[in-house]
Amino acid sequence: MSNSKFSLKSLDWKRFFTDILFDIVGGLLYGAGVYTFAAKANFVPGGVSGLAIIGNRLLPAVSIGTWIVLINIPIVLFCLKTLGKGFLIRSLRTILITSAILDWVFPRLPAYTGEPLMAALFAGALAGAGLALIYWRGSSTGGTDFLILSLRKMHPHMQLGMLSAMIDGSVILLSGLIFGRIDAVLQGVVMTVACSIVINKITVGFVNGQLTLIVTDKGDEVAKIIMDEVERGVTAMDATGMYSGSDKTVLMCACSRAEAVRVRALAQRIDKQALVLLCPYDTAYGFGFQPPEA
Repeated sequence: MSNSKFSLKSLDWKRFFTDILFDIVGGLLYGAGVYTFAAKANFVPGGVSGLAIIGNRLLPAVSIGTWIVLINIPIVLFCLKTLGKGFLIRSLRTILITSAILDWVFPRLPAYTGEPLMAALFAGALAGAGLALIYWRGSSTGGTDFLILSLRKMHPHMQLGMLSAMIDGSVILLSGLIFGRIDAVLQGVVMTVACSIVINKITVGFVNGQLTLIVTDKGDEVAKIIMDEVERGVTAMDATGMYSGSDKTVLMCACSRAEAVRVRALAQRIDKQALVLLCPYDTAYGFGFQPPEA
């Protein structure tokens, strides 16, 4: 008998099956973008999926999904010591599921053969939506993600955005040589940009609002009228005007863009000398806004 404390009863089955569901749905969206729109139109995104499509073009006997697994093996070995076991196990599960979907589902479905620009846009949008769902559950599809995360842990102050862009750009440029047309490079760039935008919008949020900061001598009065008429919470902080040396109150109010206009007007109605700063944000988590992430 094993002395391990692990048992099937200790497993969070609800979370496990939810993760599997997100992997499947994310894998379907990702697979549609990569296989149906990109691979069949002879262009590639950056990263491992792009290398997998190129590998399949050079050696058609090895499927795209198999190439993704093979390319990820040395990357996983390299990152084994720097990334946590939990994250690696989740990601390996995601890699296997998405690779299986790429090899078993989409080869049996019709490919898109329409406008090249539409192919690139939809490839990026679908792949980005799929990756966002996978990231949402704390997993990844490996490849460049593993390398970037590992390098960030080993070198916290290293600028990694340029490295990621160089890797993706190199793969896309290579595809232009393999496919023998400059349009493959242009489509790959469009797909990669569209993918990044969709990932950011889904993972960060579509809720565009304004963080309103009000520097005023009449903090109590301004806060009261905002809470009464706009019905938004206000946070007050004590401050000192360094130029005048006088005591000030800084009020902070997160609201929609439309509400921000009212907040500014109300603040300046009470205190015509108030300084009002409007700072846009993508989303806000907490009471009265988006529910906190799990």
